[in-house]
Amino acid sequence: MAILSKERISLQASAADKADAIRRAGELLVKSGSVLPEYVDGMLSREQSMSTSLGNGVAIPHGMDDSRAHILKTGISILQLKDGVEWDEGEKVYMVIGIAASSDEHVGVLSNLADVIDNEENLIELLNTTDPDVVLKYLGEKQST
Repeated sequence: MAILSKERISLQASAADKADAIRRAGELLVKSGSVLPEYVDGMLSREQSMSTSLGNGVAIPHGMDDSRAHILKTGISILQLKDGVEWDEGEKVYMVIGIAASSDEHVGVLSNLADVIDNEENLIELLNTTDPDVVLKYLGEKQST
């Protein structure tokens, strides 16, 4: 299975707050067999020690080093929040990208994400789409030709 797949994408979702958003992104990783439930606790702990917000309405919660033992296989989840949640004081996040990586396989997806965040038009499409294929187009692994 790819690092990012449709079963790990939840669009037009909602969350009560930042912790709920992280739990929901983590649950997508758990349900798809990428991580054990304990990994989600590591994601929440990481957020308490340092914000994972990238700005522009995007955050990338992930576990701490001691959480890696709970990773079964590298995976990335996407939780798109139609109304957003307050992440840091005065900042709203509309896309939560949960990351579980035991090595560097996720770097390509993060590189794609950096490109999308730099292009406001693409970012707006990504934050508002109702089609998981749009998410895969922007954030899925690039196919080499």
